[in-house]
Amino acid sequence: MDLRKRVLEKLENNRGKTISGEDLASGAGVSRNAVWKAVEALRAEGHIIESDAGAGYRMSPESSVLSAPGICKYIDAGHPFRVEVYDCLSSTNATVSERAAQGEAQWLVVVAGSQSAGKGRQGRAFYAPADSGAYFSILLRPNAAMSGPQHITAAAAAAVAESVETVSGARAGVKWVNDVFCDGLKVCGILTEASVDMESGGLAYAVLGIGINITQPEGGFTGELAGVAGAVFGLSGAPADIRNRLIAEILVRFEAYYSAPGEMRFLRAYRERSIVTGHDVDVVFGGAVRRAHAVGIDDECRLIVRYEDGSTDALAAGEVRRVFL
Repeated sequence: MDLRKRVLEKLENNRGKTISGEDLASGAGVSRNAVWKAVEALRAEGHIIESDAGAGYRMSPESSVLSAPGICKYIDAGHPFRVEVYDCLSSTNATVSERAAQGEAQWLVVVAGSQSAGKGRQGRAFYAPADSGAYFSILLRPNAAMSGPQHITAAAAAAVAESVETVSGARAGVKWVNDVFCDGLKVCGILTEASVDMESGGLAYAVLGIGINITQPEGGFTGELAGVAGAVFGLSGAPADIRNRLIAEILVRFEAYYSAPGEMRFLRAYRERSIVTGHDVDVVFGGAVRRAHAVGIDDECRLIVRYEDGSTDALAAGEVRRVFL
C-alpha cells in the first residue's frame, strides 16, 4: 500500500479526529514532509482534510470522495471484500469479468465514480454520470445453493431496497426482476452476468453489477430518462459521504443473504417490496407483448402471471415494462 493510501485509510478510520503528522509519519515509517505531500495529493483528489498548525490532520465529516477506505470504514473488520475504486471505467461489470477470467477470487468489488459504457439489461446502455451515483460490481463464485442468477439478482434487489430505506428513510419498491423504485421512479438497476463451467454445467462465476442514482445529475434526467429515472434523494441534497455509506450498507446486507442461501431470507424482503404483485402488467418476451395479472413471486424468484385467457406462467426471463397501478 502506498503512502497516500495509508494516510487516507488512517484519516477515514478516524474521521473527524485529529491525528498528528508525527503519528502518521511514524506509523508509515516515513518523514513528516512525506506525509504532508501525501495529504496535499489527497486534497487535490477532492478530499476535505483539515489541519491545525502543530496539531495534525483530520478528515472533515463533510468530505464525500469515493474511496476504498471510505467504504470499508462502514464495514466491520474481518469482512471478505477487496474494494477497488476508480474515477471512471467503461463498465465495472466488464472490468470484473476480465478479472474473473484471470482467476480472481470471490468478493472483488470494483467501484467507479462514473462509467462511459455502463451496461443495462437487454443490451441497453446504463447512464452513469459522475458525482451523482454509485456504480459497482461484485465478483461471485456461487455454490450450488445460490447458483441461479435470478437468486443473486433478487438478493441484491432486496439488499439495495433495504439499504436505500436505511440511509434515506424513503420507501423502496422492487419491479421484477431487477429494478428498484422510489416515488414511482427507477433509482437503481441491477445486472447479473454469468459464465458457465462447461464441465460441471454450473456457474464458473457471476458478476453482479449495481448502479444507483443517489442525486439528480447536473441538468436532471433528460431524453428517454425524463419521467422514468429518479434519484434516492431526489432534488434534495444528500448527506455527506453518502455514496461510501450506501455502497457499504449494500455489501453487508447482500453478503449476509448470499452466505446463507439455504435460508432464502431475501425472498421475504423481495416479495414485500414488489410493486408488480397484484397488478396488471405488460409482459415483454421475444418481442411479443402480452397483458397479464402478476399473481406473485415463487421460491425460484419467477414471476407468476395469469394471462387474459386464464392461462398461467412462471416467468424466469422476459421483462415487465409497464405496471398498471
